[in-house]
Order: sequence, then structure tokens, then C-alpha cells
Amino acid sequence: MIPPPETTKVTTRRVACDGATDIPGGAALGHPRVWLEIDERGYVDCGYCDRRFILIGGPADGVDQAALPDISAGSPPEAA
Repeated sequence: MIPPPETTKVTTRRVACDGATDIPGGAALGHPRVWLEIDERGYVDCGYCDRRFILIGGPADGVDQAALPDISAGSPPEAA
């Protein structure tokens, strides 16, 4: 697997993504704002721009991101 194109560490389980937070020109260059929920895996990926949100102190914090599968909001956890 390859690492996500961009990662953002957050302190809350519910995050918003518009794809343009760090882009000069703002939302006109991004995508519709979506709300994402981080589950017990400790991260979630935006289905539009593939930005990964990692919960600080969660199970995915400090892990090699290339080793983790893509998890879009609402995806069920994989069976162990």
C-alpha cells in the first residue's frame, strides 16, 4: 500500500473536510464539506480528497500510515 497523500492529526472524533483548508483560494478549489467520524481504528479518510484524519493518542497515531487500509466514513471495521 502507499501512504495517504495528506494526513492531519486531530483531537476530536468528528471532523469536517472541504479539501481546501490549506489551499490559497479556499473552498472554490476544494470539494463539498463533509463530516467524518473517526471510529475505534483511530483514523478516517475523506472519500473526496483522500486526506487522512488521525486521532491524536488513538491506535493509528504513530503507526506507519502506508500499512493501514483506506477507511472512508461509514466503512465497517474489518473482521480480525
